[in-house]
Amino acid sequence: MTAGVVPVALADTSVWIEPPTGGMAAHAEQVTVSIVTVAELEYGANTRDPLESLARRRRLRAIVDSFDVLPLDLRSTELYGALAELVREQGRNPRPRRFDLLIAAIAARHGTPLLTRDRTGFDGLERVVRVIQVG
Repeated sequence: MTAGVVPVALADTSVWIEPPTGGMAAHAEQVTVSIVTVAELEYGANTRDPLESLARRRRLRAIVDSFDVLPLDLRSTELYGALAELVREQGRNPRPRRFDLLIAAIAARHGTPLLTRDRTGFDGLERVVRVIQVG
């Protein structure tokens, strides 16, 4: 394993929309995607331009066909509740970050670090999940 590269990581939605410059292999030997990210990408595939929508759906299909999709299960939902409470304890509202918190909960449940383009969206969750900023 290369220094700084983790064996497995969960990439959040931002990383799938705009992959890191050095590629995901610069951060993890194996990358997974959460079912929450799949839902977000499915929603984002709807555009006014049918050709752009087609390109986005093809990209989403390639992601789902190529990477393990981690589910949202009962253990993940327990962790989600704890993460939302951590956010509340910091005086912030967890509602605008619901999807990010669900993705972080899935990463925590599977014991994998979380790759993101916006680490600040996961501030305060360090006790539960390792967050890795990618560029």
